[in-house]
Amino acid sequence: MALRQSVSRADERLVLHLTVNGETRDVLALPSATLLEVLREDLDLTGTKHGCELGECGLCTVLVDQTPLFACLLLAVEMEEREIVTVEGLADGSRLAPLQEAFRELGAAQCGYCTPGMLMASTHLLATVAHPTEAQIREALSGNLCRCTGYTKIVDAVALAARRIGGEDG
Repeated sequence: MALRQSVSRADERLVLHLTVNGETRDVLALPSATLLEVLREDLDLTGTKHGCELGECGLCTVLVDQTPLFACLLLAVEMEEREIVTVEGLADGSRLAPLQEAFRELGAAQCGYCTPGMLMASTHLLATVAHPTEAQIREALSGNLCRCTGYTKIVDAVALAARRIGGEDG
């Protein structure tokens, strides 16, 4: 009987109150649902990508309380009272963030699948380091895999965005 009760409790959906991209959202989710699943399947924020689901590829990187974390490793139920930012939250309406604009301008995305995770990791870097070196950029991106590029254009785009944010270029 105790086993049956624990199984039924695990199947019960919970109402979660999540703050995503500055907006409070209520969602009904299983206690076992990852943040990645809730973002994509329940909130229709599909910019955060499914990848390895082991925390090894960085495709699902989001910012939680301004820290880059892998959404595939986080339980959504633990994200209440936390500030979550996805790639959809970077732009200001139709106006791209400087980092997104630099990626677009330099062609830093090829197939684009890794781009959201790269943008989120880079956003954190640029929020914490005003003038990152190439080594700092590469370190910040080290948890994000790309199968299409040699990372050069990605690194260049982050550096360009840093200069622009600092008022040094364009």
